[in-house]
Amino acid sequence: MRQASRLDLHIDELALQGFPDMDGEVLGAAVQGELARLLEEGGVPSRLGRGGQVDRVDGGAFTVEAGADVRRLGAQIARTVYGGLGR
Repeated sequence: MRQASRLDLHIDELALQGFPDMDGEVLGAAVQGELARLLEEGGVPSRLGRGGQVDRVDGGAFTVEAGADVRRLGAQIARTVYGGLGR
């Protein structure tokens, strides 16, 4: 039986460049929800599993479809951040 572990993840600042104004609360909730799902399904990257602090994660660049929904954008950002945690 796998023992549950606890991970406290705090994102102090999420810097997005080149995005129009959008509802930050909805975007933040979408990022949080998708990150939680990815961590549960994909596991905690070894970089976080050591109990250390990660000061900065560079998610890199990604392309957003014109007119993308804020929730979809949040999920895409979360996947990019999660990928950056594995590097």
